[in-house]
Amino acid sequence: MAKIAVALKDAVEQRATNGAPGRVAQRILAQGKGWSVADVVCTHGPHDRSYEEQHYAYLIAIVVAGSFQYRGSRRRELMTPGSFVLGGYGQSFECGHEHHMGDRCLAFSFSPDYFQQVAADTGNARAEFPTLRLPPMRAFSHLAARACAGLMEPGGVPWEEIGLQLAGDTMQFVKSGDLSFSQDGAPLSSEARVTRVLRMIERHICDGLDVKIENLALEAGLSPYHFLRTFERVTGTSPHQYIVRMRLREAAIRLVAEPERILDIALDCGFGDVSNFNRAFRAEFAMSPRAYRKA
Repeated sequence: MAKIAVALKDAVEQRATNGAPGRVAQRILAQGKGWSVADVVCTHGPHDRSYEEQHYAYLIAIVVAGSFQYRGSRRRELMTPGSFVLGGYGQSFECGHEHHMGDRCLAFSFSPDYFQQVAADTGNARAEFPTLRLPPMRAFSHLAARACAGLMEPGGVPWEEIGLQLAGDTMQFVKSGDLSFSQDGAPLSSEARVTRVLRMIERHICDGLDVKIENLALEAGLSPYHFLRTFERVTGTSPHQYIVRMRLREAAIRLVAEPERILDIALDCGFGDVSNFNRAFRAEFAMSPRAYRKA
C-alpha cells in the first residue's frame, strides 16, 4: 500500500505547488458490458466545499490510500485504507475531507441490470446495501490485496473476474446480516482524532511504527481506554487488527508484484519475526506466503 499511496502524495503536492483547487481524477482501467473499474484520485481538502451527488450505478470502491467522510442515508462514515465504500443506484451522497487532504480509491461500478442479477444469484431479494461501508476485514482481505496488486500492474489483470467476485461476496455478506461493526456516526471531533492516528499509521506502517495503545492514544490526545473505544467506533475494527491487516495487505501486494525474498518482504512490512508473519498471513489468506505468490 505504501507504493500505491505515492500517487496520492504526488497529486496532493502538485496541487499545493500549483495553487489549484481540489479535483477528482478518474482513470478507467477496464470496462465491459455492465461493469467498469477505475483508479480514482481525489485531492480535495478541509477548505474545499462538498456537494451532494448521486450514484448512477452500483458502486463498491476499495479505499487504497487517504481517508474521507462519506455521507448518505442520514449516516456518516469515515472511510479508511482497506475499507469498502458501498453506493446504491440512485443514492444521494456527499464526500468530505474535513480532517485531511486527499484519498485514492479503486472503484468498481455496475449497471442496475448487472448488479441485480448478481444479487439474485446470491439469494438476495433486493439489490441494496444496508450500510455505507465495510471495514477492513478478513473475509475480503484476499480480494482487496488482489485488486491492489492489479493497480500496481494493471496489464493482464482479470478485472471483470475480480469485480464479479467482489460484488457477489459483498451481497453474500450483506445477506448474512452480520453488521455488528455498523454504528451511528462518531462525532466530528472523534473522527478528527482518529484520522490523525490513521494518517500517522499510513505514513509509518512499514518503518518500525510503535503500535502500543498508549502511544497511539497520545497522538490522538485521548486516554488509552477512550482511544480504543473511539477507534473501534470510527473504523469498525481494533487498532491492532487494523495495523496487522494493513501490513498483511502490503505484504500480499508485494508478494505478487515484486521478486524480493519472503523474509525481506516480511521484515520490510513491519514483522520482526518471519514465523509470526507466516502464521498471521496464513490466518488472513488461508495459505502460506509462498503458496500465495505461486497462486
